Amino acid sequence: MTRKLLTGNSAAAWGARLARVDYIPAFPITPQTEIIEDLAAWTDRGEMDARLVTLESEHSMITAAGAAASSGVRAFTATSSQGLLYGMEMVYTVAGWRTPFVMVNVSRGLASPITLESDHNDIMAARDSGFLQIHCATCQEIADGVLIAYRLAEHPDVRMPAIVNLDGFYLSFTREPVDLAEVSQASAFVGEYDPENLQFKGNSPLSQAMAVLGGGPYSYFRYEAHLAVQRALSVYDEIIDEFEDRFGRRYDMIDSYQMQDAEYVFVMLGSFSTKARDAVDSLRDAGWKAGLLRPRLFRPFPQQQLGQLLQGRRAVAVIDQNISMGMGGVLHSELATALYGASDAPLLASYIGGLGGRDISQQEFFAIADELRQADERGEVAAPRLLYTEHELTEMRKLQAIAQAEHAEIQQN
Repeated sequence: MTRKLLTGNSAAAWGARLARVDYIPAFPITPQTEIIEDLAAWTDRGEMDARLVTLESEHSMITAAGAAASSGVRAFTATSSQGLLYGMEMVYTVAGWRTPFVMVNVSRGLASPITLESDHNDIMAARDSGFLQIHCATCQEIADGVLIAYRLAEHPDVRMPAIVNLDGFYLSFTREPVDLAEVSQASAFVGEYDPENLQFKGNSPLSQAMAVLGGGPYSYFRYEAHLAVQRALSVYDEIIDEFEDRFGRRYDMIDSYQMQDAEYVFVMLGSFSTKARDAVDSLRDAGWKAGLLRPRLFRPFPQQQLGQLLQGRRAVAVIDQNISMGMGGVLHSELATALYGASDAPLLASYIGGLGGRDISQQEFFAIADELRQADERGEVAAPRLLYTEHELTEMRKLQAIAQAEHAEIQQN
């Protein structure tokens, strides 16, 4: 085991290197580019036995990754934000091919307006594609998550591509100590890629394509993929048990913190959950029974496990770093489905925060906890709302007034 000080991007690259990937189709986009730069340097120096090819777009890149996995090689790629959306046609297509490979997504807010900062709308856009999703909160989780993702994606009961997601800038360019397995250890855990019946080869002219299907056969194949993704829940537990035995670190599908007697619970994804941990500790010091749940595995969604963990709690605040226009937070709506019909389900409150990388302060976590307690006393939660201060709102209104005045002046002239 070797300890290195790595950014989240470098941790992702190391995960691919330790998984002994064969082929890396790439296209740069901020803030993911460092992953490709690290892999390119290693392949150029002969430190990594893989072929890296820069494609002309994310659409081509994802196509190449799926095609490579179909030909029996272990493929890896990475993208972010607009790049993920640009390749979205092929995200759905390669998942339909049932080709197991790993793609890292470095989350960044989507246009428009333009931002380089992080939120989760890009990764949420891929939630229904068939790709498995593992969400990371630390650089250590990223490196380990790539290894776990290959085992999960390539498992004979699953055979689906996987995304390992990390927050742009907050993780991608943050350095943390990361324990890296020795190559022999990682190789023993990940194993050899067995393509099974995927045998697309130039010297074997046997087409594995299919004609355009009608509704009946199409429904069958789509539902088979759905069942494969669902099977990843039980397979994940098996893999995590083995990972803990080999490396001493455990990554349950839901990270549970201070939940032993928690009455008021935060639920969220990604690196901002580390700020929620600090808030939980402070609330505990003040006498609150606070806790935190963070799903690591988002697809498949651990619905039953979350329902069990939240059974009998008083009130829950779901803090989404995404917004589904006209609906609200994606994680909140999915958790509401998980809790629906349970006789002892807690009150469920919704907050939208961290869009475009906006910080969520400790004071806001404290205010949310107070609102949960008030909701518990009233027996009902307040309407979903955006985490936004009065000062921010005032400043935005000033900017809006200035823009309107400038527009009026231009119109007059």
